[in-house]
Amino acid sequence: MHITEDERTAVYKTIYARRDVRNEFKPDEVPQEVIQRILMAAHHAPSVGFMQPWDFLVIKDIKIKQQIKNEFIKANTEAAKMFNEKKTKEYKALKLEGILEAPIGICVTCDRTRNGPTVLGRTSIPEMDLYSSVCAIQNMWLAARAENLGMGWVSIIHNDALQRILNIPTHIVPIAYLCIGYVTHFRKKPELEENGWIERENLEKLVHFDGWGNQKYSK
Repeated sequence: MHITEDERTAVYKTIYARRDVRNEFKPDEVPQEVIQRILMAAHHAPSVGFMQPWDFLVIKDIKIKQQIKNEFIKANTEAAKMFNEKKTKEYKALKLEGILEAPIGICVTCDRTRNGPTVLGRTSIPEMDLYSSVCAIQNMWLAARAENLGMGWVSIIHNDALQRILNIPTHIVPIAYLCIGYVTHFRKKPELEENGWIERENLEKLVHFDGWGNQKYSK
């Protein structure tokens, strides 16, 4: 299938406009057909050996969200103590989740036993199933942005807490808890970059040719 120039432009626009949303969620309901399109995009992500190791737990119940928020608060308190004094003060000023504000939460998991113990393509790098699940999340993120929905990844939470709250079997690995919803606006830059927490790296310093350290392109 040929991609037109307009379609290519739209893909890059979506990539560059994607944001990790925490502050800007609106309570507006997201239609089920929109969520279904986003989940279908995630389900069409690449996966090692076509393993498709992901499952998607859609959370709307406010009581369950509150339990997840409580576990975030515990983990966030632990995290704040890991930085130096200056960074700790800056860290505490950041809003790092939208668990209660977002109308929908989605937990993406990885079933590492799916399709048996030996999976084509995972024989040398066993973590490929985890990476595949992350690819599904990226598809979901871009699809959400294309639907003008915000999405945020809550990484400051312990997996065992998610397993307990969501009744996830012990052999299933939680990969991400995601907050999804319509937003008041999308930031022009990532929030941490806007707030001066960290700057975007220069791409030229990150590209190596034919081996590490060679940053000059040889024709």
